[in-house]
Amino acid sequence: MIHDPLVWISFVFGACIGSFLNVCIYRLPESKSIVYPGSACPVCGYRLKSYDNIPILSYVLLQGKCRSCKTVIPVRYLIVELLGGLFAAAVYLKYHISLEAIVYFTFIAALLVITFIDLDHRIIPDVVSLPGIGVFFMAAVFILSVPAKESLVGILAGGGSLYLVALCYKLLTRKEGMGGGDIKLLAMIGALLGWQGVAFTIFVSSATGTLVGLTVMIATRKNMKLAVPFGPFLAIGALTFIFFGPQMILWYFNFMSR
Repeated sequence: MIHDPLVWISFVFGACIGSFLNVCIYRLPESKSIVYPGSACPVCGYRLKSYDNIPILSYVLLQGKCRSCKTVIPVRYLIVELLGGLFAAAVYLKYHISLEAIVYFTFIAALLVITFIDLDHRIIPDVVSLPGIGVFFMAAVFILSVPAKESLVGILAGGGSLYLVALCYKLLTRKEGMGGGDIKLLAMIGALLGWQGVAFTIFVSSATGTLVGLTVMIATRKNMKLAVPFGPFLAIGALTFIFFGPQMILWYFNFMSR
Protein backbone atom coordinates (compact mmCIF):
# COMPACT_ATOMS: atom_id res chain seq x y z
CA MET A 1 0.00 0.00 0.00
CA ILE A 2 3.00 2.28 0.65
CA HIS A 3 3.80 2.06 -3.08
CA ASP A 4 0.50 3.73 -3.94
CA PRO A 5 1.53 7.15 -5.36
CA LEU A 6 -1.61 8.70 -3.90
CA VAL A 7 -0.22 8.05 -0.41
CA TRP A 8 2.75 10.26 -1.19
CA ILE A 9 0.58 12.85 -2.93
CA SER A 10 -1.63 12.90 0.17
CA PHE A 11 1.45 13.37 2.35
CA VAL A 12 2.66 16.34 0.30
CA PHE A 13 -0.82 17.87 0.33
CA GLY A 14 -1.08 17.42 4.09
CA ALA A 15 2.35 18.95 4.65
CA CYS A 16 1.28 22.02 2.62
CA ILE A 17 -1.85 22.30 4.76
CA GLY A 18 0.41 21.92 7.80
CA SER A 19 2.37 24.96 6.65
CA PHE A 20 -0.87 26.97 6.62
CA LEU A 21 -1.82 25.57 10.03
CA ASN A 22 1.44 26.99 11.38
CA VAL A 23 0.26 30.43 10.27
CA CYS A 24 -3.01 29.89 12.13
CA ILE A 25 -1.22 28.66 15.26
CA TYR A 26 1.02 31.74 15.31
CA ARG A 27 -1.54 34.41 14.35
CA LEU A 28 -4.89 33.39 15.83
CA PRO A 29 -3.90 33.96 19.49
CA GLU A 30 -2.77 37.46 18.53
CA SER A 31 -5.98 38.17 16.58
CA LYS A 32 -4.02 38.70 13.36
CA SER A 33 -5.20 37.95 9.84
CA ILE A 34 -4.23 34.48 8.63
CA VAL A 35 -4.31 35.69 5.03
CA TYR A 36 -2.40 38.97 4.97
CA PRO A 37 0.45 39.91 5.13
CA GLY A 38 2.68 37.09 3.91
CA SER A 39 4.94 35.14 6.24
CA ALA A 40 7.97 36.96 7.59
CA CYS A 41 10.67 36.51 10.22
CA PRO A 42 9.31 38.01 13.49
CA VAL A 43 12.82 39.19 14.44
CA CYS A 44 14.28 40.85 11.33
CA GLY A 45 11.11 41.21 9.22
CA TYR A 46 12.55 39.26 6.27
CA ARG A 47 9.70 38.37 3.89
CA LEU A 48 9.82 34.68 3.11
CA LYS A 49 10.20 33.84 -0.57
CA SER A 50 8.34 30.94 -2.17
CA TYR A 51 11.43 28.73 -1.90
CA ASP A 52 11.57 29.45 1.84
CA ASN A 53 8.05 28.10 2.25
CA ILE A 54 8.44 24.58 0.86
CA PRO A 55 7.00 22.38 3.63
CA ILE A 56 9.58 20.32 5.55
CA LEU A 57 12.26 20.72 2.86
CA SER A 58 12.85 24.44 3.46
CA TYR A 59 13.19 23.89 7.21
CA VAL A 60 15.77 21.16 6.65
CA LEU A 61 17.76 23.09 4.02
CA LEU A 62 17.79 26.24 6.18
CA GLN A 63 18.78 24.11 9.18
CA GLY A 64 15.88 25.56 11.14
CA LYS A 65 17.09 29.16 10.88
CA CYS A 66 15.97 32.39 9.22
CA ARG A 67 17.75 32.86 5.88
CA SER A 68 18.45 36.52 6.72
CA CYS A 69 19.26 36.89 10.43
CA LYS A 70 19.84 33.21 11.33
CA THR A 71 17.33 33.33 14.17
CA VAL A 72 16.33 29.79 15.16
CA ILE A 73 12.91 28.78 13.85
CA PRO A 74 10.93 26.75 16.44
CA VAL A 75 10.93 23.03 15.63
CA ARG A 76 7.15 23.15 16.06
CA TYR A 77 6.92 24.40 12.45
CA LEU A 78 8.55 21.21 11.19
CA ILE A 79 6.49 19.00 13.52
CA VAL A 80 3.16 20.47 12.37
CA GLU A 81 4.08 20.05 8.70
CA LEU A 82 5.13 16.44 9.32
CA LEU A 83 1.95 15.71 11.26
CA GLY A 84 -0.16 17.30 8.53
CA GLY A 85 1.48 15.05 5.95
CA LEU A 86 1.26 11.89 8.05
CA PHE A 87 -2.38 12.42 8.98
CA ALA A 88 -3.34 13.17 5.38
CA ALA A 89 -1.69 9.93 4.27
CA ALA A 90 -3.37 8.02 7.11
CA VAL A 91 -6.80 9.44 6.26
CA TYR A 92 -6.31 8.48 2.61
CA LEU A 93 -5.34 4.92 3.55
CA LYS A 94 -8.45 4.54 5.73
CA TYR A 95 -11.05 6.51 3.76
CA HIS A 96 -9.50 6.79 0.28
CA ILE A 97 -10.47 9.77 -1.88
CA SER A 98 -13.92 10.69 -0.63
CA LEU A 99 -15.98 13.41 1.01
CA GLU A 100 -15.64 11.42 4.22
CA ALA A 101 -11.85 11.76 3.99
CA ILE A 102 -12.15 15.53 3.51
CA VAL A 103 -14.36 15.83 6.59
CA TYR A 104 -12.01 13.84 8.81
CA PHE A 105 -8.86 15.59 7.60
CA THR A 106 -10.48 19.00 8.13
CA PHE A 107 -11.41 17.89 11.65
CA ILE A 108 -7.85 16.70 12.29
CA ALA A 109 -6.45 20.01 11.00
CA ALA A 110 -8.67 21.87 13.48
CA LEU A 111 -7.43 19.61 16.29
CA LEU A 112 -3.80 20.31 15.34
CA VAL A 113 -4.36 24.07 15.48
CA ILE A 114 -6.13 23.80 18.83
CA THR A 115 -3.48 21.46 20.27
CA PHE A 116 -0.48 23.64 19.52
CA ILE A 117 -2.18 26.89 20.51
CA ASP A 118 -3.15 25.28 23.82
CA LEU A 119 0.42 24.09 24.33
CA ASP A 120 1.84 27.54 23.55
CA HIS A 121 -0.72 29.81 25.22
CA ARG A 122 -2.92 27.63 27.47
CA ILE A 123 -6.01 28.71 25.54
CA ILE A 124 -8.35 27.08 23.04
CA PRO A 125 -9.51 29.75 20.58
CA ASP A 126 -13.28 30.15 20.23
CA VAL A 127 -12.72 31.14 16.60
CA VAL A 128 -11.92 27.46 15.89
CA SER A 129 -14.06 25.50 18.36
CA LEU A 130 -17.35 27.43 18.21
CA PRO A 131 -17.73 27.46 14.39
CA GLY A 132 -16.40 23.90 14.48
CA ILE A 133 -19.43 22.74 16.44
CA GLY A 134 -21.78 23.91 13.68
CA VAL A 135 -19.56 22.91 10.78
CA PHE A 136 -18.94 19.38 12.01
CA PHE A 137 -22.58 18.92 13.00
CA MET A 138 -23.55 19.70 9.40
CA ALA A 139 -20.76 17.50 8.04
CA ALA A 140 -21.76 14.60 10.29
CA VAL A 141 -25.44 14.80 9.27
CA PHE A 142 -25.18 15.60 5.57
CA ILE A 143 -21.89 13.91 4.57
CA LEU A 144 -21.29 11.11 7.07
CA SER A 145 -25.04 10.31 7.31
CA VAL A 146 -25.00 10.46 11.12
CA PRO A 147 -28.52 10.92 12.54
CA ALA A 148 -28.99 14.53 13.63
CA LYS A 149 -30.19 13.36 17.04
CA GLU A 150 -26.98 11.40 17.59
CA SER A 151 -24.83 14.39 16.70
CA LEU A 152 -26.86 16.70 18.95
CA VAL A 153 -26.56 14.24 21.82
CA GLY A 154 -22.81 14.18 21.18
CA ILE A 155 -22.65 17.98 21.45
CA LEU A 156 -24.64 17.98 24.69
CA ALA A 157 -22.74 15.03 26.12
CA GLY A 158 -19.38 16.58 25.22
CA GLY A 159 -20.00 20.09 26.42
CA GLY A 160 -22.29 19.08 29.28
CA SER A 161 -20.01 16.44 30.79
CA LEU A 162 -17.01 18.74 31.07
CA TYR A 163 -19.18 21.63 32.24
CA LEU A 164 -20.48 19.41 35.04
CA VAL A 165 -16.94 18.41 36.00
CA ALA A 166 -15.84 22.06 36.02
CA LEU A 167 -18.85 23.10 38.08
CA CYS A 168 -18.33 20.36 40.67
CA TYR A 169 -14.64 21.18 40.93
CA LYS A 170 -15.39 24.84 41.48
CA LEU A 171 -18.02 24.07 44.13
CA LEU A 172 -15.67 21.74 45.99
CA THR A 173 -12.47 23.80 45.79
CA ARG A 174 -13.80 27.30 45.08
CA LYS A 175 -11.22 27.47 42.27
CA GLU A 176 -11.47 27.37 38.49
CA GLY A 177 -10.61 23.94 37.12
CA MET A 178 -11.59 22.82 33.64
CA GLY A 179 -11.41 25.72 31.20
CA GLY A 180 -14.31 26.82 29.01
CA GLY A 181 -12.19 26.11 25.95
CA ASP A 182 -12.01 22.42 26.81
CA ILE A 183 -15.80 22.32 27.16
CA LYS A 184 -16.32 23.82 23.70
CA LEU A 185 -13.66 21.53 22.20
CA LEU A 186 -15.37 18.38 23.50
CA ALA A 187 -18.69 19.70 22.19
CA MET A 188 -17.04 20.06 18.77
CA ILE A 189 -15.72 16.51 19.04
CA GLY A 190 -19.19 15.27 19.98
CA ALA A 191 -20.73 17.03 16.98
CA LEU A 192 -18.74 14.81 14.60
CA LEU A 193 -18.12 11.64 16.60
CA GLY A 194 -21.36 11.40 18.60
CA TRP A 195 -21.75 10.37 22.23
CA GLN A 196 -19.74 7.18 21.70
CA GLY A 197 -16.81 9.26 20.49
CA VAL A 198 -17.21 11.58 23.46
CA ALA A 199 -17.15 8.71 25.97
CA PHE A 200 -14.13 7.17 24.25
CA THR A 201 -12.33 10.53 24.06
CA ILE A 202 -12.89 11.26 27.75
CA PHE A 203 -11.54 7.83 28.75
CA VAL A 204 -8.43 7.99 26.54
CA SER A 205 -7.68 11.66 27.29
CA SER A 206 -8.05 11.14 31.03
CA ALA A 207 -5.76 8.10 30.98
CA THR A 208 -3.07 9.70 28.83
CA GLY A 209 -3.34 13.03 30.63
CA THR A 210 -2.90 11.38 34.02
CA LEU A 211 0.05 9.32 32.81
CA VAL A 212 1.81 12.28 31.19
CA GLY A 213 1.03 14.60 34.10
CA LEU A 214 2.47 12.18 36.67
CA THR A 215 5.52 11.58 34.50
CA VAL A 216 6.19 15.30 34.12
CA MET A 217 5.72 15.94 37.84
CA ILE A 218 8.10 13.12 38.75
CA ALA A 219 10.68 14.22 36.18
CA THR A 220 10.54 17.91 37.18
CA ARG A 221 9.83 17.29 40.86
CA LYS A 222 6.93 19.72 40.77
CA ASN A 223 3.97 19.40 43.11
CA MET A 224 0.47 18.27 42.20
CA LYS A 225 -0.53 21.82 41.35
CA LEU A 226 1.37 21.66 38.06
CA ALA A 227 -0.90 22.96 35.29
CA VAL A 228 -1.10 20.72 32.22
CA PRO A 229 -3.26 21.80 29.25
CA PHE A 230 -6.02 19.26 28.66
CA GLY A 231 -6.85 20.21 25.06
CA PRO A 232 -4.04 18.15 23.50
CA PHE A 233 -5.20 15.04 25.38
CA LEU A 234 -8.78 15.54 24.17
CA ALA A 235 -7.36 15.75 20.65
CA ILE A 236 -5.40 12.52 21.19
CA GLY A 237 -8.58 10.79 22.37
CA ALA A 238 -10.57 11.98 19.35
CA LEU A 239 -7.81 10.99 16.91
CA THR A 240 -7.56 7.55 18.48
CA PHE A 241 -11.31 7.09 18.06
CA ILE A 242 -11.21 8.10 14.38
CA PHE A 243 -8.54 5.56 13.47
CA PHE A 244 -8.93 2.78 16.04
CA GLY A 245 -12.08 3.43 18.09
CA PRO A 246 -14.42 0.66 16.86
CA GLN A 247 -11.64 -1.95 16.95
CA MET A 248 -10.56 -0.96 20.47
CA ILE A 249 -14.15 -0.97 21.76
CA LEU A 250 -14.78 -4.41 20.21
CA TRP A 251 -11.55 -5.75 21.73
CA TYR A 252 -12.52 -4.38 25.14
CA PHE A 253 -15.97 -6.02 25.16
CA ASN A 254 -14.53 -9.32 23.89
CA PHE A 255 -11.90 -9.18 26.62
CA MET A 256 -14.48 -8.43 29.33
CA SER A 257 -16.78 -11.24 28.14
CA ARG A 258 -14.15 -13.93 28.63
